[in-house]
Amino acid sequence: MLLAAVVIYLAVTIAIGLWAAKRVHNSKDYLIAGRSLPLYMNIATVFATWFGAETVLSVSATFAKDGLGGIVADPFGSSFCLVFVALFFARAFYRMDLLTIGDFYKRRYGKPVEVATSVVITASYLGWTSAQLTALGLAFTLLSGGALTLNEGIVVGAVIVLGYTIWGGMWSVAWTDLFQTVIIVLGLWAIAWLVGGMAGG
Repeated sequence: MLLAAVVIYLAVTIAIGLWAAKRVHNSKDYLIAGRSLPLYMNIATVFATWFGAETVLSVSATFAKDGLGGIVADPFGSSFCLVFVALFFARAFYRMDLLTIGDFYKRRYGKPVEVATSVVITASYLGWTSAQLTALGLAFTLLSGGALTLNEGIVVGAVIVLGYTIWGGMWSVAWTDLFQTVIIVLGLWAIAWLVGGMAGG
């Protein structure tokens, strides 16, 4: 039953990603969804992006081990950075008609700095991305009853996510994130209801 539900969830996610790709007509659509995402989709995209395996597993484990001081950098520090950039830099970047952060550094400091910045940003996301894919691979391994190894599960998960992301760019990411946000919120509500019932409330 659970395996069937996960398969349906993944199939719907892929279908949404491929459908959203129809909105892509140029590089601006592909990279930043044509600068036309409504507020609710922006919120859903940020939420679904950050509320993942790293948040649920790693942060909670760090909090249990080190207390509040152990999670100052993430999620509190990273959340502060999102708000800080939104308040003080986003408007300026929008007016400059930039597609990526690297574009700003290229325009201000030249191509070498743009390349260096892109490499640093990409490297900084490797650990976070690895945690997400490892958790997804572990889920596939458990749901398949061991038929898929962890590495095979990671590959399957990576192919699915990279598939609709590469196919439809930011439009696919935004729409699938909106769908995933709905599923996450419903799941959290269901867990709260079940735990409340077990606790007698």
